[in-house]
Amino acid sequence: MGAQILDGKAIAADVRARVKAQVDARLAQGQRAPGLAVVLLGENPASRVYVRNKRKACAEVGFYSELHELPATTTQAEVISLVDQLNLDNAIDGILVQLPLPAQIDEEAVIERILPTKDVDGFHPYNVGRLSLRMPMLRPCTPKGIMTLLSHTQQSLEGLDALIIGQSNIVGRPMALELLAARCTITICHSRTRNLADKARAADLLVVAIGRARFVPADWVKPGALVIDVGMNRDEHGNLCGDVDFSSARL
Repeated sequence: MGAQILDGKAIAADVRARVKAQVDARLAQGQRAPGLAVVLLGENPASRVYVRNKRKACAEVGFYSELHELPATTTQAEVISLVDQLNLDNAIDGILVQLPLPAQIDEEAVIERILPTKDVDGFHPYNVGRLSLRMPMLRPCTPKGIMTLLSHTQQSLEGLDALIIGQSNIVGRPMALELLAARCTITICHSRTRNLADKARAADLLVVAIGRARFVPADWVKPGALVIDVGMNRDEHGNLCGDVDFSSARL
């Protein structure tokens, strides 16, 4: 029997519909729409696509959004000054600084400058710390989205052996905290991990986020395992693909 494929687009549409209903209720009560400020530096094509999609989602659910586009030559002080202004703006509930930033900008310093209550990416050390203490406030978006996907499998995560390939601050590390809170047994793998294939074959749940096209072949996936592919890559032919060889792993 073929694998069950989770329809992420349908789940996302359902989430947007629920958020829109909440926004409409706020507006009906005379409250303002939630506001998101997006900061974009430079001309990175992928970043521009991400920002466009985020603003499109804001429009669909009724959020107010504003885009602050800055040249790649912007200084650290100028970025910090903008973040400070947005922190004080009562019409802005969330601040999203699109990463990566140009080389002259200290990303960690910029992230730490955002008020934790406006850190919609969940990258601020305060929010990461609260997640590690099982007291989450604003949670990192991609791991939170993965948990939403997993909730639609109707399968309990408790007690599962979960393997995460990738240890980034954006996905791998916070994903481990999310799955630990769900009472999985966690293994995180990285470039120095030994016997990676054997570890993958033993996993009940596999989350792959390393940015390498079709890195995980089908024979690394245990029959019946849950597989979440976070990767977004271009293969040698320019085709969009993930970190898992989807065409064979789905069989």
